[in-house]
Amino acid sequence: MRIGVDLGGSKIEVVALDRKGAVSMRRRAPTPSGDYAAIVAMVATLVRAVEAEIGRVAGVGIGIPGTISPTSGRVKNANTVCLIGHPLDRDLAAALGRPVRLANDANCFALSEATDGAGRDAETVFGVILGTGVGGGLVIGGRIVEGINAVAGEWGHNPLPWPGDDESPGDLCYCGKHGCIETFLSGPGLSRDHARAAGLTLTPSEIAKRAEDGDAAARATMDRYCDRLSRALATVINIVDPEVIVLGGGLSNIRRLYDSVATRLPRHVFSDAVTTRLVPPRHGDSSGVRGAAWLWPDGGAGR
Repeated sequence: MRIGVDLGGSKIEVVALDRKGAVSMRRRAPTPSGDYAAIVAMVATLVRAVEAEIGRVAGVGIGIPGTISPTSGRVKNANTVCLIGHPLDRDLAAALGRPVRLANDANCFALSEATDGAGRDAETVFGVILGTGVGGGLVIGGRIVEGINAVAGEWGHNPLPWPGDDESPGDLCYCGKHGCIETFLSGPGLSRDHARAAGLTLTPSEIAKRAEDGDAAARATMDRYCDRLSRALATVINIVDPEVIVLGGGLSNIRRLYDSVATRLPRHVFSDAVTTRLVPPRHGDSSGVRGAAWLWPDGGAGR
């Protein structure tokens, strides 16, 4: 038995997985807003409640919207800003009275899909998050690759490859640079692009629906999006050459992405053929919390 925690900006979800990956218990609670100590206490409370239900102590893995800096040992790059600068792993270990394992939430997504999801049995899996932001995680041989600077997989903060005149220098990203992939391929980026071209502000799902219904402006917006996504993923393939790329996040539900992007990839990948599979996640929105649980492959304290 192992426990996974998905520490999100709006909710905290905790699940218990058995040795076959089946969910035996699930708890959720709103994330305390802007209160670091309350977040630590809430995670500990939820974990203890789940353990009381399953009748055992288990290894606890936690996915966070950021990462632990190898230099400082404190959280960095978190969009839940009250976590930044705190030794979250050590504070949670103290609250629970035992070691915990933390990883970036995109890494947890990738680990979940590589372990028993859409990338199962693949040696190299790249997990993509296309949502409010753009993130990624890399799993090789069943293990997360974090990198010496703990930024492996952060493709969203590279510049959009092969930009056209209308794409350069690009919008200002929150990281301080212009033209990051995230500014083009995030949900807000897709909505901004459509508003500029069509003069109408819509959600990504509304744009995709209108495109499917034959709306010319929406179809043009989705074509631009697919072209940009294919260019961005081509650079990942050129560097990592994964067997499987799994799309996650809210935009991964847009079905046209899979065929349309796969068709465009050979234009940009430095190869005579592209056999990398581009697939939706098997576990959907549950992949992040499941991947956090799989940070303890042997079950940890409760195996």
